[in-house]
Amino acid sequence: MKPRFSFRKRVFLNPISTGQTSYILAEVESSRGGEYKWGHCMLTLADCRRRIQLEFFLGTKNSRRISLRKIDRLISVLTKFREALAKEIALIENPTHREKKKGRPTDAND
Repeated sequence: MKPRFSFRKRVFLNPISTGQTSYILAEVESSRGGEYKWGHCMLTLADCRRRIQLEFFLGTKNSRRISLRKIDRLISVLTKFREALAKEIALIENPTHREKKKGRPTDAND
């Protein structure tokens, strides 16, 4: 019997020493060699008591295109978020690199 999931990964996001249970769970059910397109493809993000689940449906050609675009956009925003977070950390930790001109924060719709 083929595995039910072609990809299944759970990663805790905080060190165990914090006792916090934040995690990401990514699951892609096997299509069984392309024969089964109605599978479970879900990304779950959890932080303490909050949890969101994003579905990536593969049942139709259009939904497969939309699902790939959705994950690409999510990755793009998360990458930009990480860059902004790293910049703010650097400014907080090294006051000599603070910006001389205080401007408006970057628009979220960038």
